[in-house]
Amino acid sequence: MMKSEQEFLRSIEKDHIQSLPLKSFEGEIHLVDAPGKFSSVKTLLKGCPEFGFDTETRPTFRKGKSNKVALLQLATREHAFVFRINRTGIPDFVKDILENPTIIKVGVAIHDDVKSLNLIKPMKPDGFIDLQQLVARFNIEDKGLKKLTANILGFRISKRYQTSNWEEDVLSLPQLEYAATDAWVCYEIYRRLQDIREN
Repeated sequence: MMKSEQEFLRSIEKDHIQSLPLKSFEGEIHLVDAPGKFSSVKTLLKGCPEFGFDTETRPTFRKGKSNKVALLQLATREHAFVFRINRTGIPDFVKDILENPTIIKVGVAIHDDVKSLNLIKPMKPDGFIDLQQLVARFNIEDKGLKKLTANILGFRISKRYQTSNWEEDVLSLPQLEYAATDAWVCYEIYRRLQDIREN
């Protein structure tokens, strides 16, 4: 049952989130961990006007130390593209998407993500929408991705793998699902809010 704007909560309680069904991305996950996989995903990415966007970085538990971004995710309803940019760098066709003002990239607190990507490959990012700014128009105050998903989409997502090692030799299926889900829900939240605004 889809919510209308009037049904969104200003803030959402932990207990309420826990009572919701758990969901994750169920479409096709495309793992891009070598240049040989560029051409097949390039074709799929072509012509997509909007993406959910996210990145993952291996956590550091030492003060003052930080790691470079390991993954870059772009997702639509059917497809999630997980780029292991710690291995491949940022391909030019992905840089083109990130710089294209007519292709919408939607994420949460994206300023730091974009800044980190810029350290890997200098770029002029354009066409980004930060959900934290967008939801302010709907009087929503709890702006973390987990809370936004519960509030707007009516289900909960797991944050279990958030601090896992994104530089592992082989990423596990749960890690890939987690990474895909984060980008996918950004896409779905944006589409939901757009539908309300258009109606």
